[in-house]
Amino acid sequence: MLNTLYVTSEDAWLRKDGENIVVEQEGVERGRMPLHMLEGVVCFARLGASPALLAACAGAGITLSYVSPEGRFLARVEGPRTGNVLLRRTQFLTAADGAKTSVIVRGFLAGKVANQRAVVRRALRDHGEGMETANRTRLDEAEHRLTNITRRLLPAPDVETLRGLEGEAASVYFGVFDLLLRGDKAAFRFTVRSRRPPLDRVNALLSFLYAMLGHDCRSALEAHGFDPQVGFLHTDQPGRPSLALDLMEELRPVLADRLALSLINRRQLAAEDFVIEEAGGVRLTDDARKRVLVAWQERKRDELGHPFLEETCPLGMVAYLQAQLMARHLRGDLDGYPPFIWK
Repeated sequence: MLNTLYVTSEDAWLRKDGENIVVEQEGVERGRMPLHMLEGVVCFARLGASPALLAACAGAGITLSYVSPEGRFLARVEGPRTGNVLLRRTQFLTAADGAKTSVIVRGFLAGKVANQRAVVRRALRDHGEGMETANRTRLDEAEHRLTNITRRLLPAPDVETLRGLEGEAASVYFGVFDLLLRGDKAAFRFTVRSRRPPLDRVNALLSFLYAMLGHDCRSALEAHGFDPQVGFLHTDQPGRPSLALDLMEELRPVLADRLALSLINRRQLAAEDFVIEEAGGVRLTDDARKRVLVAWQERKRDELGHPFLEETCPLGMVAYLQAQLMARHLRGDLDGYPPFIWK
């Protein structure tokens, strides 16, 4: 796995020096890294990068993503499109065929709901004995409802029905998400998922982690020759990486949600690690953002067994493995798309 460079200082400037990328603040060099060691750069800086660096990254196949301080994707710089034109053609034809699309969407959502259930089950297993009876009952009911939704996904006849079941699962899962939080309840309380902008600290952390996951999923798809704009679950919209959003679904609970819960429950983040804007939005401070990114990279190094491939791999490789399995399905090597189910 090549590295992703995260530039978190908002007043940083990126430039090229020989075959290195250099990060400067107020004219002082803060760090450098050889270009050949990178697969991507995620930049929170408002100043940007030099044209020479942009050209070098494009030529070397290094994608440069610009993200707002809140973690919202803004833009992406990349070189000439490469990949497998035959795979992309099959991808486009499949996206236009409702029956074939349903097979893939069913896989995405089966993995997503099963992993949401796994997050709830993990909380019940680890902390259920110490919970208030009413809260434990609510989590038990949520676990049973998510199990039921997982079963109902299998015979769902079309994508619209599948989307409806996804919405039901999200309502159940986020309806009990606050019960999974055991940190400072005064500072970290979750009532409803809010995105643009995040309206509380938990949503700000989730949105930031989802942005990082989206970058990784898009890179995984492009590495296997897909067009990340053409999805199966998410509808096409100009500028939206719909297929990357599709691939994210089954990985959100495992990579992002679990990390958010760990950071809050272990009190690695506190109320002062967030900034509340005048308009009501909430974002991480610069220092907290760096700590979350370190935890994100460490989380991706955790190893686990892949349920379909029956091999041990780092969590950071799962998006790449799922993209590969999707490509194998579209080529006809697999009858269906095997989702990643966390155990």
